[in-house]
Amino acid sequence: GWTIYPPLSALPQAIPGSGMGMTLWLISIILFIVGSLLGGLNYIVTVLNLRTKGMSMKRLPLTVWSLFLTAILGVLSFPVLISCGLLLIFDRSFGTSFYLSDIIIGGEALHHEGGSPILFEHLFWFLGHPEVYIILLPALGIVSEVISVNSRKPIFGYKAMVGSLLAIAFLSFIVWGHHMFMTGMNPFLGSVFTFTTLLIAIPSAIKVFNYLATLWRANIRFTPAMLFAIAMVSTFIAGGLTGLILGDSALDINIHDTYFVVGHFHIVMGLSAIYGMFAGVYHWFPKMYGRMMNKYLGYLHFWGTFICAYGVFFPMHFLGLAGLPRRYYNNESFSMFDGLADINAVITFFALAGAVIQTIFLFNFFYSIFKGTKSSQNPWKANTLEWTTPIERMHGNWPGDIPEVHRWPYDYSKPGADDDFIQQNIPLKPGESEH
Repeated sequence: GWTIYPPLSALPQAIPGSGMGMTLWLISIILFIVGSLLGGLNYIVTVLNLRTKGMSMKRLPLTVWSLFLTAILGVLSFPVLISCGLLLIFDRSFGTSFYLSDIIIGGEALHHEGGSPILFEHLFWFLGHPEVYIILLPALGIVSEVISVNSRKPIFGYKAMVGSLLAIAFLSFIVWGHHMFMTGMNPFLGSVFTFTTLLIAIPSAIKVFNYLATLWRANIRFTPAMLFAIAMVSTFIAGGLTGLILGDSALDINIHDTYFVVGHFHIVMGLSAIYGMFAGVYHWFPKMYGRMMNKYLGYLHFWGTFICAYGVFFPMHFLGLAGLPRRYYNNESFSMFDGLADINAVITFFALAGAVIQTIFLFNFFYSIFKGTKSSQNPWKANTLEWTTPIERMHGNWPGDIPEVHRWPYDYSKPGADDDFIQQNIPLKPGESEH
């Protein structure tokens, strides 16, 4: 599987024909990580050193904050996966035994000194859990922007939102053991990982409540981007609640490696990340191409995707509670689960229907690039600097001087203002406060 656990992955002779393929795959992962590290370092340095005049850290849009912290997570966690992969290559190709101890294959004893496959799991999951937030944090940042713009309200609790991002980033490094409750770890250590895992629910809840407070009594514009942003909040809640079950070692042991894990993981990370991506595409498409995507096709795409996605992953929780194991391509060996075949059929139907619905998005995207309605410079009436650039293609972003920032990025519906938004480069009036 994708986790490539030793000892099987460390022994070419264990899986016929797997010798060179697995080694080349490991080398490709190492090269990918090197590229990711260089890109992450570039992003971190850019955010810290190349902000425009007046753009302090407390004036950064939450989208940039999320991408900045994502890059930091990658720089700190990916090197551990490099070491993990290198040691596995050594075991496969050079006869070392970092992950191998005595093992019997086909009746033949293979002797290795001192290694442990559990070491691989520690290294792998030290990257594996921050990786969840490497995928999720950009979606949270995009959704923060989209919800504020389309609510016509300042994002509720900007400092708390930044603080919760920082807390999630920190805590993501000390929860990896919840993937390993079944490895026979010391029960006290398991209780520590349970505590840190449940602790991460606090900053996650702060973000959810702040999103809901931003939406509360707002003048909401239900654009396709806004619908996907609200849907992302819903999946973040639904997946987070099931995460409390998996984060508790006493409960996790009963449903470990069942479809409950598949349902939780894909709702909280897969769907949330994808919904955030779709929200970002619909929101920034006019800036990318100077044209608008068709909103009615966007509505059709959203509702089809939303219904089908829950149709796929919500029933998996019931399969998991019934004990259906994951990673088996059929159930022929598990006659006790024959009664669950109808639920699997429903999941398959929604999965196929959801895949077909994505053709609506692809058609809308590529058609709108060439035939979409031409966009104004700032169609959403947003505050951030990218909407101050001209629509026309040109060298650089601005025809004149780079703009200077005077405000935070969420000046919406400000009492006494002439309009319901004030862009960041508009100077403060005498006696006017920034917030």
